[in-house]
Amino acid sequence: MVKLSKVEDWPTPPEVYNWRVYMNAIIATFAAVMIGYDSAFIGTSVSLASFKNEFSLATKSTAEFNLISANIVSMYQAGSFFGAILGYPIGYFIGRKWGLFVSAGIFVVGAILQTVANPSIGLGIIYAGRIIAGLAIGVASNLAPIYVAEIAPPAIRGRCIGLYELMWQAGGVVGFWINYGVTLHIPTGHKQWVIAFAVQLIPGGLLLIGSLFLTESPRWLVSRDRNNSAMKSLCNIRNLPPTHPYIVEEMSSIEATIQHERNLAGAGFLGPLRAVFASKALILRLILGSSMFVWQNATGINAINYYSPTIFKSIGVTGQNNSLLTTGVYGIIKLVGALVWLLYIVDQFGRRPALIGGSAGGAVCMYYIAAYIAIAKPAEHPTTSLTPGGKSAIAFFYLWTVFYSPTWNGTPWVYTAEIFPQHVRVFSQACMAASNWLYAFLIARFTPQMFTAMGYGVYLFFASLMIMSIPFVYFYVPETKQIPLERMDEIFTPGLPAWCAHRTVMNSIQYEQHAYNPQGFRSSSKTSITEKEEIERVEVA
Repeated sequence: MVKLSKVEDWPTPPEVYNWRVYMNAIIATFAAVMIGYDSAFIGTSVSLASFKNEFSLATKSTAEFNLISANIVSMYQAGSFFGAILGYPIGYFIGRKWGLFVSAGIFVVGAILQTVANPSIGLGIIYAGRIIAGLAIGVASNLAPIYVAEIAPPAIRGRCIGLYELMWQAGGVVGFWINYGVTLHIPTGHKQWVIAFAVQLIPGGLLLIGSLFLTESPRWLVSRDRNNSAMKSLCNIRNLPPTHPYIVEEMSSIEATIQHERNLAGAGFLGPLRAVFASKALILRLILGSSMFVWQNATGINAINYYSPTIFKSIGVTGQNNSLLTTGVYGIIKLVGALVWLLYIVDQFGRRPALIGGSAGGAVCMYYIAAYIAIAKPAEHPTTSLTPGGKSAIAFFYLWTVFYSPTWNGTPWVYTAEIFPQHVRVFSQACMAASNWLYAFLIARFTPQMFTAMGYGVYLFFASLMIMSIPFVYFYVPETKQIPLERMDEIFTPGLPAWCAHRTVMNSIQYEQHAYNPQGFRSSSKTSITEKEEIERVEVA
């Protein structure tokens, strides 16, 4: 049974859990809706006959069309890569609130450029719009989760951060279904493809307007030595007066934490950078975190997200509407998987078992699909309806989604948020977000050519990579479930094997708790909020 009750280690007034916290979190996470929507709609839009006819793509050779579609899709990821890096200085200098406002404004400009495209202007304006929108998304994907993590009370922080992943998948569902719904009512013409492009303006506009009403992060304000403004923001978010003991304690904790970070990393913009690159241990963790996104993309997820019509066509799905319908079902399964991951798997089941199980199950599904295509050759024997073998291949594709969604989909984001110390986490998360977009760009750019050159070999390729990820996780990825963030360095102790690091550290923690506090109560309530801020798991992208 899933429990959504709040777990507190510090007496918290009920006023703290107010509508302002949730409203700020919902507004900020509309950035994730923009990301999810784009990953879902663009591949199906480019594949529409109306889009191909309007831009004279229907007469192109397969190789020429693959190159054009890959450029349209991947320009977005390229922009996002640079945006993720740019998000660090923007978040540092102008703050979370105005950083999100700027990113939303840039996104709206990019979406407008894509929407006004027509044959007389050509595809160049779509390329430009995709790069600009991607730049904005890179910034927003960095700032939104950090903002939510900083404003949410500890007991509901994980739940609020979970909204980011949930909104991402919700945006994806809309993106996967938008073209199916449009084509049912508009069989052809300019409106058929342009509506999906124009819908981007809705989440972008909502974030642009909504960000004006956000309350700036008290933690960021303290980091800029604007303590009076920070106190006002904290009181507004917590719905308590400045003299309330909870506010006094939390404000003191924030100030002490910021000072502690400055002592560790040094003051200023470059402090965290120097701290990371001066430490061999943190450099190795940076490589480990980046590798998590290599293996995430090695599952084939972005190839499927951005080129789902190509995927289903290779299995034998014929007809534009059938392809779009099949893609829509895929989006719903992903959303359900994200809910299962959020409510149960990530904290109850653990990171390592989820990743290993997802890879093993997903690889079997990919191998089956490859075998079916190699034997049945559906592209060479097209039919008006799926054969029993084709239906089984679709079933295994959906089963692959069941294995992927609650495992590799969100876990790398949580894991990379946990393994870095607090004083370098904002910088490290910018690096992790940039890593994600870099590998997504490579997949988006070369997937069409891979299908043309390799055929069913693409499925063998991704299946084999998923198998290779299993020993990587087993030997190099220690479990982090229930490990306090301030004890995270211990699971990376030199010489401590990854497969037993979690048990070793947890035994040490339990021994200390029993030795120093046998009744199970905290020995000092003074440090409760600071420790809880360190212990809480958050997904920062």
